[in-house]
Amino acid sequence: MELIKQNTQSQIIKSLLVIFVGSLVLAISAKIKIPFYPVPMTMQTFVVLFLGISFGYKVALATVGLYLLEGIVGLPVFSNSPERGIGLAYFTGPTMGYLIGFLLACFLASFIKSADNYFIIFTKLILSVSTIYILGVLWLGTIIGWDKPIFELGVVPFLLAELFKIVLLTILTKKILKLRKFI
Repeated sequence: MELIKQNTQSQIIKSLLVIFVGSLVLAISAKIKIPFYPVPMTMQTFVVLFLGISFGYKVALATVGLYLLEGIVGLPVFSNSPERGIGLAYFTGPTMGYLIGFLLACFLASFIKSADNYFIIFTKLILSVSTIYILGVLWLGTIIGWDKPIFELGVVPFLLAELFKIVLLTILTKKILKLRKFI
């Protein structure tokens, strides 16, 4: 009984550490801008999907949730903060739909299995990341108006970078899933 209790406590501590470090990695991934066409690329969506694949939906949702909470309370963790604002004011701005989409994307990515072939993995990753853009466009249209070219503003500039990240993650997924057994 004591051994089970120690294992449970150890697992909780390990999960809390992963959640904290994961939120830091997600914040760092938001700040690093890689030159890409037509807009600079961050690795946020890559990290969001990676969290789901690597740690499962519970830890991934907690990690993304902590990251969002950090941003809402005013820590400059979001991509364009503090330059374009911080806290709840930034969170409820044009990017809120995308940020909330991170939760659904990591959840869906957690259902990728090692038995999946590369085509299935790629398809699941496309579906996962699509939720970020669907929620993002819905919120963006609500904020700036549906008379604007929402899809051209909120999706098209990011498609090439997303494709690159998804292909990279597709290639790495089977190796990531092997590591998942140790975590």
